[in-house]
Amino acid sequence: MAKRLSITLKRSMIGRPEVQRVTLRTLGLKKREQTVIHQDNPAIRGMIEKVKHLVEVKEISE
Repeated sequence: MAKRLSITLKRSMIGRPEVQRVTLRTLGLKKREQTVIHQDNPAIRGMIEKVKHLVEVKEISE
């Protein structure tokens, strides 16, 4: 069973560095309170680490 991650954008991208904005867009997040689901893998975990102060992450086990 592959774990999945529920990622929710909790804080605004306004005033954030371009690197963080690009990372959030790559994750599929565009608006506050938007939630996306991704497979749990090292690439996604690395992106989350870069913007951990802006997002909330929950593990979903299937």
